[in-house]
Amino acid sequence: MSVRYAHAHLHTFSQNLFEAAGLPPERASVMANVFLEADLMGFTTHGMQRVAHNVRWLMEGASRSQGEPTVLVDKGALFNWDAAFLPGPWVVSQALDTALARVPQYGVVTATLRRSQHIACLAAYLPKVIEAGYLAILTCSTPAEHTVSPFGGLTPVFSANPLAMCAPGNEYPLLFDISMSVTAGGYVARAAREGARLPEPCLKDAQGNITDDPAALAGPPVGSIMPIGGAQHGYKGAALSVATEVLSMALGGYGRADAEAAGDGEANSVFLQLIDPAAFGSLVAFKTQLHALQNLVTASETPAGEPPVRFPGQRAWQQRQEQLIGGVALYPGIMDDLAPLARQLDVALPKPLG
Repeated sequence: MSVRYAHAHLHTFSQNLFEAAGLPPERASVMANVFLEADLMGFTTHGMQRVAHNVRWLMEGASRSQGEPTVLVDKGALFNWDAAFLPGPWVVSQALDTALARVPQYGVVTATLRRSQHIACLAAYLPKVIEAGYLAILTCSTPAEHTVSPFGGLTPVFSANPLAMCAPGNEYPLLFDISMSVTAGGYVARAAREGARLPEPCLKDAQGNITDDPAALAGPPVGSIMPIGGAQHGYKGAALSVATEVLSMALGGYGRADAEAAGDGEANSVFLQLIDPAAFGSLVAFKTQLHALQNLVTASETPAGEPPVRFPGQRAWQQRQEQLIGGVALYPGIMDDLAPLARQLDVALPKPLG
């Protein structure tokens, strides 16, 4: 059963964990904010659930707590950074803030990052973009990871490669964060841990049998996750997997062609683009068009007894507003996983809401 905690208390708790692991307070605060944003919107596999991993990476030296990214290219409207294993949520937030500062001048700002430690939930970076009145496209890939097979193949080639997008609206924004595979690795790991089957057959074992058994991915021998579209239409998802790796790795100039990338663990290659709708005309006109599209989608007829159609971002944005006021409902087991780490670092646990 989910337990609710005050947003401010969870933020303080997370920040204290990161500070205890060696991060300066301002960086620890940014990290805490990113992980909490994910849970606020319901992305529970990449929110507070990922805090323990990131704290341990800092303690073990897999993430570096000090230093700045190296600027490889900077042409104003575009830049390319080497993060050299800085904490992903912090360095992506820095890149986003840089793009936000430049987009009023350029209209469109594009960035790539290499060797950013795992950046967690892409959607978590988007609220500040929405509130600033801009559109964002964000994707990442993992050069050392091979979990998703190409259509028709058995050998896992791609990482899950999430793609996120947001745009400001009148009542609520456009917002989505989806992987280019039928399911994400976090859900496979959660099912395996809980001894459950996946909701649908979305994996292939090493012989090519389609299954809902999460154990098939790890093997031995290792299996794979199918791309979006599954066994019948996965060529579409495989093409999107290629596209996201081209945007993040190829544009950034670092990825599967580099032998050293195989040792990068969960470090990500990142593509980020901000667009100012007002640069193309006016923000009001943009929101008017988006509002019309939202109305068309949500007014779509549904079969008898079925719930109404939702527009991407509608539920996440509503959940975010509700949880900021009424408390954040953590997925069962997350605080149990964090408690030993908190004791080790002498950080007080937050108290649940009554």
